[in-house]
Amino acid sequence: MAVFRTVKNRNYTVMSNYHLRDKNLSLKSKGLLSFMLSLPEDWKYSLKGLANVSKDGIYVIRNCVKELEKYGYVLNRTSKNGQ
Repeated sequence: MAVFRTVKNRNYTVMSNYHLRDKNLSLKSKGLLSFMLSLPEDWKYSLKGLANVSKDGIYVIRNCVKELEKYGYVLNRTSKNGQ
């Protein structure tokens, strides 16, 4: 299988391979976490927001987030006032 490399001078994300090589995570959860790491630091995370920028629905996103929580990649902090 060929590997295509590009010049990385803008619009790219640098991340650790740690989560990508974790056999406990499904490929879908690895992809979601990678996508989340590519978002701007001030992005407001929500299940609805992640579903809006994805082909997958809120139920798939919720299941992936639960998996990421289970293995310590995501900490879910819900605010009472929605902020």
